[in-house]
Amino acid sequence: MGGDGKLFTLAEVSEHSSSQDCWIVIDGKVYDVTKFLDDHPGGDEVILTSTGKDATDDFEDVGHSSTAKAMLDEYYVGDIDSATVPAKTKFAAPSPKVTTTTESSQNKSSDFLIKILQFLVPLLILGLALGIRSYTKTPSS
Repeated sequence: MGGDGKLFTLAEVSEHSSSQDCWIVIDGKVYDVTKFLDDHPGGDEVILTSTGKDATDDFEDVGHSSTAKAMLDEYYVGDIDSATVPAKTKFAAPSPKVTTTTESSQNKSSDFLIKILQFLVPLLILGLALGIRSYTKTPSS
């Protein structure tokens, strides 16, 4: 087909999202892949799910061959206006919480208290049970 280097917005590209008229964006370039849909080894649905967005990552993740990448030239219709493409968000793992000296000493204090209670509570229950038993036990005659 061969494009003339026209600049398209992402909204314009997303208007071409059917099996009769399918455009995709890869590496900032717009391709009309309608004629290729039937020949795509992964089926047309794979391509149709990539319309209306920047499909570069999808295209690269599959690991297309250099031959497949060269085939794109035949479907080139223009470039994407990068200002109309949303910025990619990268996953950032949450940073570990830095504890201050005060928080650290409070954590140690509460840990110590919990350990003491885990030891004392069963002893108190045992003592209470023995006290009740001896109090309620009737003396034998």
